[in-house]
Amino acid sequence: MRPSKRILDLVLVAMLSIILILPFSILLVVMLIREGRPLFYVAERMQAPGQPFLLWKLRTMTVAQDDSGVSGGNKHGRITPLGVFIRRARMDEVPQLWNVLKGEMSLVGPRPPLRDYVERFPDLYAEVLKSPTGITGLASLRFHDREEALLAACRDAAETDRVYATRCVPQKARLDLIYQRNWSLCFDLALIWETGTRILIRRFFKGRRD
Repeated sequence: MRPSKRILDLVLVAMLSIILILPFSILLVVMLIREGRPLFYVAERMQAPGQPFLLWKLRTMTVAQDDSGVSGGNKHGRITPLGVFIRRARMDEVPQLWNVLKGEMSLVGPRPPLRDYVERFPDLYAEVLKSPTGITGLASLRFHDREEALLAACRDAAETDRVYATRCVPQKARLDLIYQRNWSLCFDLALIWETGTRILIRRFFKGRRD
């Protein structure tokens, strides 16, 4: 990771931690009271070929044995009512600030993939993962809604895997490589700003509809 990118990450993580510590603490208490433990979902992801790490997220689904693979329509029934809010507000991603602090991720970059897809598409991910993985990024912002729609229509794990591998992986990789070729600190800041404004806008309009 470039030193300038690492410094930006650490500065912004410190700022975000100060801003989020109170609402995040309140959310953890609410989760504990309403849904109990575990509060966190910890799963293996890849920061580079052959370099796994443990990704931290808030738990938004009911616990299931042998849960693995990409989340498609077959898993939507397991999303808890509180989990719907947590996902919409992107609060499930907040624990990944710990991954950023440890240097396993950046704030901006390609989303860390599952080992299975890195092993199935080694040449593609060898290029994509030359960039540090991130909490948000160009592919997350430009393709997230389309990816959700594609996967939501999947009825079982096999269909989810097929759709993700054939339709999502190539499109996300294309955008991740565009980001890689055009990287700058200003680009990172622009994507962080866009991520924050999208979350606020979605909450505002959802609140108006409710």
